[in-house]
Amino acid sequence: MSLEEVDWSRIPPPADDGGADHLAGMALPALALPATDGRPVDLSALAGRSVVYIYPMTGRPDVPLPGGWDMIPGARGCTPQSCAFRDHFADLRRLGVDNLFGLSVQDTGYQREAAERLHLPFALLSDAGMALAEALRLPRLQVAGMRLLKRLTLVIDSGQITRAFYPVFPPDAHVGELAAWLRENPPAGHAPGV
Repeated sequence: MSLEEVDWSRIPPPADDGGADHLAGMALPALALPATDGRPVDLSALAGRSVVYIYPMTGRPDVPLPGGWDMIPGARGCTPQSCAFRDHFADLRRLGVDNLFGLSVQDTGYQREAAERLHLPFALLSDAGMALAEALRLPRLQVAGMRLLKRLTLVIDSGQITRAFYPVFPPDAHVGELAAWLRENPPAGHAPGV
């Protein structure tokens, strides 16, 4: 699956505005989010280690992105990021990740097209109503009248946030940073496998 290479040196990186500083140690709220595989997912009820990468929005080949999208710090890279997680899915499982999800505020129908087109072996979650975003006070951005979530990754152990990666840049290389952290911080009872 080849994607157009992105020259990240031409894309403005996001700044750490402290928008995720409060997340480590927080318990996830009990709420069900619709997933592209048809099931509701309550992140607070999942046993073991979960990773949720949060992104602004996935583009579609037949729909133009908002004007100036590439120049919005942190906006570009949702598809390359999802593909990187897809390509390293087995590695993350060996490193003790029991559940992997992508999450955006796009509705499940829109996300399902991306999950199928990109051949993702994990589900995408929709927070279209911003329930999780509100409960966790996730960092956001406004683009072309849309309220979107800024890119970050949560490591969750049995319903509690252990680590928040923020900002994430470049998005397609982030899975390597996450894997390095997972090797150094295996979940309880897990022997590192990679």
